[in-house]
Amino acid sequence: MNILLLGSGGREHALAWKLAQSPRCDALYAAPGNPGIAAHATLVDIDARNRDAVIQFCRSKAIGLVVIGPEAPLVDGLADSLRSAGFAVFGPSAAAAQLEGSKGYTKDLCVEANIPTAGFLRCTSAAQALSALPGFGLPVVIKADGLAAGKGVVIAETDAEARAAIEDMFGGGFGAAGAEVVLEQFLTGEEASFFALTDGVSVVPFGSAQDHKRVGEGDTGPNTGGMGAYSPAPVLTPELEEEAMARIVRPTVNAMAARGTPYSGVLYAGLMLTADGPQLIEYNCRFGDPECQVLMMRLEDDLVDLLEAVATGKLAGRTPPRLAPETALTVVMAAKGYPGKVEPGAPITLPETDNVPGAMIFHAGTALRDGALVASGGRVLNVTATGPTIGAARDEAYALLDRVDFDGGFCRRDIGWREIARADPQT
Repeated sequence: MNILLLGSGGREHALAWKLAQSPRCDALYAAPGNPGIAAHATLVDIDARNRDAVIQFCRSKAIGLVVIGPEAPLVDGLADSLRSAGFAVFGPSAAAAQLEGSKGYTKDLCVEANIPTAGFLRCTSAAQALSALPGFGLPVVIKADGLAAGKGVVIAETDAEARAAIEDMFGGGFGAAGAEVVLEQFLTGEEASFFALTDGVSVVPFGSAQDHKRVGEGDTGPNTGGMGAYSPAPVLTPELEEEAMARIVRPTVNAMAARGTPYSGVLYAGLMLTADGPQLIEYNCRFGDPECQVLMMRLEDDLVDLLEAVATGKLAGRTPPRLAPETALTVVMAAKGYPGKVEPGAPITLPETDNVPGAMIFHAGTALRDGALVASGGRVLNVTATGPTIGAARDEAYALLDRVDFDGGFCRRDIGWREIARADPQT
């Protein structure tokens, strides 16, 4: 089978790495890809926003499966165009991708399907949001409704912070994503990420992870797209996973089907584990980044088989994907200044990983300049390792990271700190 993978980040590098391992993968193409993905796929200079060009390429290469990595093309309707042209696609329709494209849409669906989530209010003006603010207490969660690259959430500890966030969002600080804002009750608990595959009817779990959104150690500073992650998340016990499936994921799939907008793809549920059980924080309509990296490191099944079953509506009767019992942990190396303005072009020299079992360096924001590897984005590398325990995986990941020569980069040194403290209170 010939496969086209769309995207250029660390998530897509992890997907390319795993897709290329399948004996069913005859040819793998990636558009636009990155230097790391080039080790596993043929890079193609196609803009995912140019639907005609994507369709023409798929026809010219007899593509049997299209895998759409990032959320923006999904919300924009690329999967719809490809399906209309006769191609099997892993990724939801534009209507179904509203689960990520609009936080207010998801909140309304939660009310409709009785899915546990925080109290909220959708606001269409700064005046409305400011007027409603006192009713939420502090801290309060303020979210830009649309896509904001993982950065459109502010947890305001003071009234002044909350008012500034509302003014910023409605003032254009997050572009079109902030045209509407959701005020949300602050939930107390621990966050975890839960993944499921669905073809619109059948649903199977696909593992858990915990990521680290804040830029600074000890979970301080502004939110980012993610500074590191590990899988599995032991705090999300098998019992809690089943509760999340029964009360959150399956009702969502059923509600989307009942609306006439069946959801097909990976459903990524951000959960808050409260004293009253799991509650939905938000949905993503694609694999997380950097959660995908740790999930792919643990996946023991053929990824092509899984994604094709989802894309062709043949998930019924399949057992859940097999994930290795080991822990996988990834550390993001970011460019100085991230999540704010960064200067691209810092040179990078990577160590060899061929003789390091269970370790990979996924490229997230890299480019080649005159044949040399340089940083080209905010999040640049995902240094990833596995181990029998989270502590062992952490040690392997940081040992590998310390061999990376990236003078313009930084990372958090405490990825996995909560679980490591639980596993060994003396650490």
